[in-house]
Amino acid sequence: MILYEYPFNERIRSVMRLEYLFKRLFAFAGASDPMQQHVALSVLFEIMDSCDRAEVRTGILQDIDKQKTNLEAYRHYPDVDIVALNQAIGDLERVSAALSGTGRIGQSTRENEWLMSLKNRFAIPGGTSQMDMPSYSAWQLFPEEERKASLLNWIRPFMPLYDGVAQVLKMLRESGHSVDATTQEGGVYQEMLGGKIYQLIRVWVPEHIRTYPEISANKYVIWIRFHQFSPEQKTELVTRPIAFKIALCNV
Repeated sequence: MILYEYPFNERIRSVMRLEYLFKRLFAFAGASDPMQQHVALSVLFEIMDSCDRAEVRTGILQDIDKQKTNLEAYRHYPDVDIVALNQAIGDLERVSAALSGTGRIGQSTRENEWLMSLKNRFAIPGGTSQMDMPSYSAWQLFPEEERKASLLNWIRPFMPLYDGVAQVLKMLRESGHSVDATTQEGGVYQEMLGGKIYQLIRVWVPEHIRTYPEISANKYVIWIRFHQFSPEQKTELVTRPIAFKIALCNV
């Protein structure tokens, strides 16, 4: 099944965007082709810009502290695996300490003057061409292993941020339990929440039906409508019943 996710608030939306960027970064950073490494650098610069806002790290640290507090409450529950609980709490503390103690996120990478000049060229369409940035063209001709090593060195200072993002989303996703659902008449699914707070919706759609959900939600109600592409690449509302799975997540 194909998974779609929708955040209830801007904090989780920002964290999910960072996760998306890191996935792309890791996919291209390990490549040997300079053109693919070019994409990796472009994504790294996007991550730099995304994490410059102070509330990004603050929000992640607050979510980690909340998750740790919730886990501590399980110590007095019967039949709790204390070893597993301690390990989970230890993981949260390790990630929190690393993210708290990094100074400005990615500071050592930002201190590379050549890399920052390259970042400025990336902002200009075609600005990294040989005539504009000959030093970059020369770097792309370096041996493969040397280029890979440089990329890893530039990425490494951002790993505490990635670990924080991964930890927050892992525990948030694990907090929800999927249930079967079906769209109602007219192709709409609606669920009243009665003011209960959630942070994330997860929707699984059977792969063979080739549809995607359009999701909107607030603390009172969830709406889901399914669409599909026509042969002319136009989107069409699916009015027939669609069976899917849904999970509401909150930590």
